[in-house]
Amino acid sequence: MLLTLDPRSWDFWVAFGLAGQLIFGSRFIVQWVVSEKKKVSHIPLIFWYLSLMGGIVTLIYAVHRRDPVFILGQGAGLLVYVRNLMLIYRHGENAQPDTTDPAPPDRA
Repeated sequence: MLLTLDPRSWDFWVAFGLAGQLIFGSRFIVQWVVSEKKKVSHIPLIFWYLSLMGGIVTLIYAVHRRDPVFILGQGAGLLVYVRNLMLIYRHGENAQPDTTDPAPPDRA
């Protein structure tokens, strides 16, 4: 079976939608890996960018499919991702990377 990448084809849109879902889903893996590394729950900046990129791609796919439920869900999510990025940059939380490690538990 040959994959057709013509934007008018079904194959193209399925591949496009799946790519959006993969980008969007990868944010959870990134967050998990970073949290494991820091030994504390942490949402890295890349989480919000992956959310935004994946959300835009899946919103375009939803508009193509004319799916109002999917459009509403992705559209509302995009507002949250953009707002979080605005808050991060407004408050300078990204100006200096967090290099502090949580204190190890006292095992005496």
